[in-house]
Amino acid sequence: MAQYTQVELLTLHGPVFRRVSTAPPRPATDDEIPIIDLSTIDGDFEARKNIASKIKSAAENIGFFYIKNHGIENELIERALESAQAFFGQTNEQKGQAHDRYRGVGSTQINKKETKDRKETFFVPYNAAYDPTVANPATTSHDEKYLHSGNDSFWEGTDHIPAFKKTTIEFWQHRLTLARKMIRIFALALDMPENYFDEVITRPGADGLYIHYPGLPEIVPVDTETDVGIGSHTDIQCITLLWQDMSGGLQVLSANDEWLDARPIPGTLVVNIGDFLQRLSNNRFKSTVHRVYNRQSTSRYSMPFFLGFNPDSVCQVVPSCIDDEHPALYEPITCGKWHRDRMALAQGKLSWQESDYKSS
Repeated sequence: MAQYTQVELLTLHGPVFRRVSTAPPRPATDDEIPIIDLSTIDGDFEARKNIASKIKSAAENIGFFYIKNHGIENELIERALESAQAFFGQTNEQKGQAHDRYRGVGSTQINKKETKDRKETFFVPYNAAYDPTVANPATTSHDEKYLHSGNDSFWEGTDHIPAFKKTTIEFWQHRLTLARKMIRIFALALDMPENYFDEVITRPGADGLYIHYPGLPEIVPVDTETDVGIGSHTDIQCITLLWQDMSGGLQVLSANDEWLDARPIPGTLVVNIGDFLQRLSNNRFKSTVHRVYNRQSTSRYSMPFFLGFNPDSVCQVVPSCIDDEHPALYEPITCGKWHRDRMALAQGKLSWQESDYKSS
């Protein structure tokens, strides 16, 4: 007989509990986490509608899918990976020179009921100076948090790594371009004009990370509970684009309460829905619980890209997701406030009892 436990997720509405099978993670089938071909994303409208219908199905069922033929050259991905490896291969003292862009192993704990996260990260936020669509970055209205990566001081501690800044910015730019194309497809998937979200992605929250999960001293059996690489959680913003190496370790919680292995597939990125897009879709699209374990003796590297909307743009539930039987479940809010409050909650600077979301 199947046995279950539960995971606790701390949200701005209060604790949420999910039932979880105690069985070991199993491989996901192609139907559960589908592979979607983007080779026609720059084609005609009907081609984009066809992609949107496939993404809509995945977004409503599990909130995770792979994309192939996404337009980011493997050569650039390999250069970005080499940059990440060079950065994380430094001493702790050298990495610490990156100040607030670097977080060391065990410095975060995304799920307070699980272990500290066994990972280290390097972080690059949105910057208008690097945005290919911005003609005059000085006109941006973002607060300083979204501007400081344009300063040379932002890259302190990395200038001795060959081409680190150049490659990191180039990879960030290509992922931003892809994410904007994806958001237009998501608009179609929500039965809206494809330019519906255009005005709220002009200066978006767009955070690129390098992540290193150190290997364990010895290989650990798959059914052994070890320190999590990153604990059970849902992503905060709209969508995540993830490149992962071939180590494995990403696990997705299915609608049937099973952990599924989101296995690495060469040439693909993993895409998943974040909480803010679930909110805007009136819960039609699923922001799914996931986690990472690295039970190998070797390092695991991943490079996620988190896209949110303009921090100062007020967003509301999409009209196509509302009718007499499905009234809007959420009040309008800026993506910036949503992101700041979620980060404050994660860092213990805000309790859900103090939040403005209890009646949402």
